Amino acid sequence: MSEELNQVEVKSFEIGDKVTGQVTKVEEKQVHVAIQGSKLDGIIPISELSSLHIEKASDAVQDGDDLELEVLKVEEEAIILSKRKVDAEKAWESLEKQFQTGEVFEAEVKDVVKGGLVVDLGVRGFVPASLVEAHFVEDFSDYKGRFLTFKIVELDKEKNRLILSHRAVVEQEKGKQKQNRLSAVQVGQIIDGTVQRITDFGAFVDIGGIDGLVHISQLSYEHVDKPSDVVHEGQQVQVKVLSVDRDNERISLSIKETLPGPWANISEKAPKGSILKGKVKRLVSYGAFVEVFPGVEGLVHISQIAHKHIGTPHEVLKEGQEVDVKVLEANESDQRLSLSIKELLEKEYEENYDYELPEESKGFQLGEVIGDKLKNLGK
Repeated sequence: MSEELNQVEVKSFEIGDKVTGQVTKVEEKQVHVAIQGSKLDGIIPISELSSLHIEKASDAVQDGDDLELEVLKVEEEAIILSKRKVDAEKAWESLEKQFQTGEVFEAEVKDVVKGGLVVDLGVRGFVPASLVEAHFVEDFSDYKGRFLTFKIVELDKEKNRLILSHRAVVEQEKGKQKQNRLSAVQVGQIIDGTVQRITDFGAFVDIGGIDGLVHISQLSYEHVDKPSDVVHEGQQVQVKVLSVDRDNERISLSIKETLPGPWANISEKAPKGSILKGKVKRLVSYGAFVEVFPGVEGLVHISQIAHKHIGTPHEVLKEGQEVDVKVLEANESDQRLSLSIKELLEKEYEENYDYELPEESKGFQLGEVIGDKLKNLGK
């Protein structure tokens, strides 16, 4: 009678049927379950417990667990079941939705294998090494057991292929942060930053998740041949925002404009009457511009170049020539510096040269002579 009952019970199940079972015994390589509505023992082989390789059955289930299972085979004394197939079927449905929507989700890294990471999502998900981080990672051994955020980048149910990316999530988050940062940055702001990269034309500075360019002309008030002469990677700097192009995600910065200007405290650096060394930078019809400090040029008016009359500054000076100058006036607010070469030559000129008086002096002498003549005529 019992055998007949068992046969009836066995015949009531077919391959592909979905059943519910409770774990009654966990062995190393298989699991026994009590199937609802059946007196036959249900057995789940270790290979049918998980989509991933496991060493022992207890890695996947415990006594008393209620499981949804699929019938693989019906034998006289047992029903062979699969947990893996039910999990996979549910997983594919959910994963397809996540793939279509681009949803970001969190999952545990179950294993580290050659070429990447393995994640259990009901089906085996693979994360190629190139899609783990936005930066190069030499050793992934400490990733096992970590929870990371992922996006599905490739899904093919027929080929049982599921490719995940953590890098895509990282880059997406960086993109959001960049846009937020771009929106917050305003022209004229003074911001702390870190030099990230140096090129021939300037330096890129990180100002909090976004890079801006400090052009070589904005590195210093002094002439710069190579950006590496004045800044280095990793250096902490202050920068001023010159412009923000949000459409093209470009920010122009200046280190120079956060530094004291070359004209700052010029009256202290070049007090009236002081003598400085300088270099002739430009010659113009009315005088010569002489650089006495980096970025500070003063004018030597043509009348202050020599004691003798000259038609143009080119007669006695040339660009690039080094000269000594005397400060006649320093005006910081107007950024004006009046200089004289003549006043430093005066003593030497009087001692060593027999020179004619200036024309204006001659004019006064002639007047005096005429006045004397007129006086004599009146007598």
